[in-house]
Amino acid sequence: MSSFQLPHVPVPARITLSQGRPQAGTVFLSARVPQHDGPETTLEMLNRPDPFFPFRPADEGPTLLVAKTQMVDLMVAHGPITDPDRLSATRELRLELVLSNGTTITGRAQVELPEQHSRTLDYLNAGAVPFFALSDQDSTYYVNRAHVLFARPQD
Repeated sequence: MSSFQLPHVPVPARITLSQGRPQAGTVFLSARVPQHDGPETTLEMLNRPDPFFPFRPADEGPTLLVAKTQMVDLMVAHGPITDPDRLSATRELRLELVLSNGTTITGRAQVELPEQHSRTLDYLNAGAVPFFALSDQDSTYYVNRAHVLFARPQD
């Protein structure tokens, strides 16, 4: 086995799978990406084409290789956008999501879409990427579109 390993940034998170209870642990983001300065974002990692990602449970059990299709959401304790230039170019949508496991998440989405396509429906249907972000005051939820039963706009 090769000892070559790219540097990663550990991020504390809570994962909710399609079965079982939410579980605290750590996900790992690439320390560098070619698209921008700094480490990979959680959303970029989840929307990579790789069908699995490593998750280390907080109980120090063995690292799990999680199937993205079976993940309902991943919660981290910070906001998704910190760049003031990007924030000034976004529109905020307030949403309530009801997920396939029966949980409800209410929060804000920062939308970077053309003005004529910036409705809640446009945001939920945007692109072919499986995950999108929804934030409340304390956390950001990275939600798997395939596990959203329905959304209620809150505006």
